[in-house]
Amino acid sequence: MRAGVAAGDPSLASEPAFSARTRLLVVAPHPDDETIATGLLIQRVRAAGGEVRILMLTAGDNNPWPQRWLERRLWIGAAARRRWGLRRREEVRHALHHLDVPEQAMQLLGWPDMGVTDALLQRGEWLVAALADVLDRFMPDLVALPGLADRHPDHAAAHVSVRLALAGRAMQPQLLTYLIHGREVPGRQLGIAGTTGQLANKSAALAAHRSQMALSGGRMRRLAARPERYGVTLPEAVGLLPWQPSPWLQPWLRLSVVGVAGARSWRWRDAPLRREPDGRFRLRPDAGIGEPRFVRLASTLPSPWIFDHWGWCELR
Repeated sequence: MRAGVAAGDPSLASEPAFSARTRLLVVAPHPDDETIATGLLIQRVRAAGGEVRILMLTAGDNNPWPQRWLERRLWIGAAARRRWGLRRREEVRHALHHLDVPEQAMQLLGWPDMGVTDALLQRGEWLVAALADVLDRFMPDLVALPGLADRHPDHAAAHVSVRLALAGRAMQPQLLTYLIHGREVPGRQLGIAGTTGQLANKSAALAAHRSQMALSGGRMRRLAARPERYGVTLPEAVGLLPWQPSPWLQPWLRLSVVGVAGARSWRWRDAPLRREPDGRFRLRPDAGIGEPRFVRLASTLPSPWIFDHWGWCELR
């Protein structure tokens, strides 16, 4: 019995024929993303005899509130963060066991949790080179990665990093973009169904992330229970920026552009922008980043809210 995807949905693309030749690379910014977003996809590929590699970008160690709750501590120093990261690594190891993925199929990159965007903007060539090395060694034909529209800053920056690592490659894998935080964008999607047993395995894998379930169990179960859907076509790159920020906000806004030639950032008033007659903005050619190029708008004002308000777009 299959479950998890509505039959006859015209917005869904046909499910690919997984086989023993399938090589799936799952790009997960944090431990638990692999289960929430791709738990069924992983099992489907493994059931067909295919190979799965889990690329864990961060240790998920910058996760203070569950740690404060479970460890009954207020102050979290460097040693406590390392211990928390080791705990989450052990949790994801157990989760992957339920998804039929051997521990040696997981690769940890050790990028900064809640700091992937800053790392991309400050030393992006290092991140892109690390991803390119993984792609060269594993040679996937499928890559599951966060969508550009995901509002978690680590997720969207992961998308940009992977896209830059793939730029110019002769052999391009099929990209399956998943969304955990935010609203789905229009486009053709692939729905992955699961058997009753596979759905139970995904639930067991989610439960293995005990540290995250402690405070957010209900939210995580809702996220994991959603049908697994993946964008199979990338959103069309835009020529004009999708944002028209209020003038009173502009002194606290920063525009960043990332491309194959590097990254640059400006205060909004200093950015190389041209305003069109309809009030929208266009990036001038003198940005000098190369293609593909991705633009992010962010506020510099302190905020307890971790998610991006404006986020990223791809420019043509």
